[in-house]
Amino acid sequence: MKLLVTGGSGFIGSNFILNYIDKNIILNYDKLTYAGNQENLISLEDNPNYTFIKGDILDSDSFSKILFDFEPDVLINFAAESHVDRSIDAPSTFIDTNIIGTYKLLNISLDYFKSKQTKSSKFFRFLHISTDEVYGSLGQLGKFKETTAYNPSSPYSASKASSDHLVKAWYHTYGLPILITNCSNNYGPYQFPEKLIPLMIVNCIQHMPLPVYGKGENIRDWIYVDDHCDAIFKVLSDGEIGETYNIGGNQEFTNLFIVEEICKILDELLPSNKIDSYLSLIKYVKDRPGHDYRYAIDTTKINKKLNFKPKETIKTGLRKTINWYINNIDWINKIRKNKYNQERLGTI
Repeated sequence: MKLLVTGGSGFIGSNFILNYIDKNIILNYDKLTYAGNQENLISLEDNPNYTFIKGDILDSDSFSKILFDFEPDVLINFAAESHVDRSIDAPSTFIDTNIIGTYKLLNISLDYFKSKQTKSSKFFRFLHISTDEVYGSLGQLGKFKETTAYNPSSPYSASKASSDHLVKAWYHTYGLPILITNCSNNYGPYQFPEKLIPLMIVNCIQHMPLPVYGKGENIRDWIYVDDHCDAIFKVLSDGEIGETYNIGGNQEFTNLFIVEEICKILDELLPSNKIDSYLSLIKYVKDRPGHDYRYAIDTTKINKKLNFKPKETIKTGLRKTINWYINNIDWINKIRKNKYNQERLGTI
C-alpha cells in the first residue's frame, strides 16, 4: 500500500514506519517539533520506499498538494501534541495541532476521497491514532470500552477527545471512510524522554533523582510500541470502516511498580559503581494537577474481531526498552543538548 503518515518522526510513528516500510511505500509528513526526530528514521535515508517531507498539518495548501500528488491508499494521522504536563503549561499548542490540525486533515482528505471515487476503484481510509485518556479516569474496577462515554481531564485529553469527535462527524456527515484507535500507554525505543519510562531509564543512567508523582499509586495499562504498531496495521487492513478499536496491553501496573522494575533491571544490566541500587534514587514529588487515577482497556473487540493480542509482557518489553536506551545513549545526549534536559513540566 501507499501510506501517507503524518507525524511519522515521533515515537509511535517512527516505530510504525520502521516496522512496515519493507512491504509498503510510505511518505512521512512531519513538522519536526521538539518530539519529532529525523534520527529515528536515519536508517531509511536510502530506502526507495521512504520519503520525508517537512511540513505542518496546519498548512492546508502544502498538505493538499502533497496528498493529491502522492495519491495514497491510506492516511494515518499520528501528528499530535501528546504530553499531559506540557498541555498544562501551553494548552494553545494542543488546541492548534490536535483539533484544528485534525479538522484541516479531514477536509483535505474528504476532497481527495471524492476525487478518487470518480477516477479509481482504489480504497482510501483515514486512520486516526488516539488515546485512552479521552475516557477520563477509572476507579479500582472496570475497563474502558469503545462505548465508554468521553470524560477527559487534561487539556491534552480534551484536545484528543475533540479530534476523535471530529473524525466521527466527518464519517457520519460526509461519508469519509475513517477508523479510530484509542490506545493505552506506550513504551519502547525512540520515546522522547519526558515520558515516564524513558525518563526513569535516563535518570538512572545519569544518577539523577527519579521523580514519582504523589505516592506512585496511579495505574496505567502498558503496551510495547511494536505491539501497538501491529494492532494499528491490523485495524488498517481488516478494520470495519467507521469503527473505533481500543488497543491495550492487558498489563496494568502502578507507576511505582514500573519505576521499581526499571531500577531492578538496570541493577542487573548496568550496575552502578556509585550506589548500591538505583532504587535509592526514587523521590516522591507533588502530584500532577488533574492526575487520572487509573486507565484500563477492554480489548475484547480487537481480540475477537481482528484476532489481535500483544506479544510482550511488561517484563520482556521493559528489558528490550532498557537495552535499547543503554545502547543508544548518544540519541539521548543529543536530545538533552538541543531540546530537553529532564526538567519537570506542568506544575502550575
